[in-house]
Amino acid sequence: MKVLDLQCGQGHGFEGWFASEDDFLAQQARALVSCPLCGDAQVTKKLSAPRLNLSTSRSAPSQDLPPSTSVALAKPQAAEQMAAWLEMSRKLVANTTDVGERFAEEARKIHYGEVPEHAIRGQATAKETRELIDEGIAVLPLLLPESSKGSLQ
Repeated sequence: MKVLDLQCGQGHGFEGWFASEDDFLAQQARALVSCPLCGDAQVTKKLSAPRLNLSTSRSAPSQDLPPSTSVALAKPQAAEQMAAWLEMSRKLVANTTDVGERFAEEARKIHYGEVPEHAIRGQATAKETRELIDEGIAVLPLLLPESSKGSLQ
């Protein structure tokens, strides 16, 4: 097992576990490697001392995240914050309806009583978000980690 220090285009650092360098390159070429925090697929390998996990007696990487998105943070507080953020994101996804690009339209329908009130999430442009806020519609721009949007292996 080869452990690589990776970084996304947004500057988030994380660790990825791969069978080999070729495995990393193959997964990267197919856009299978992404940042566990923001989902950015523009992942680069950082310079680091090589580390190989050769022991078969050690447990496998955490089952909470796929091997290509294992997270390693230097400070325990940062790791706790990351775990809390991911948990909150998963709960938000589980308890809302994804309306996609129809977010502004659906938020207005709810606000003006055209449909029953329910929690939604989706995408809105900055302009749409400002317009919703100007109309008195409560919205919260929020970046959700890609790993919270689906089931994890």
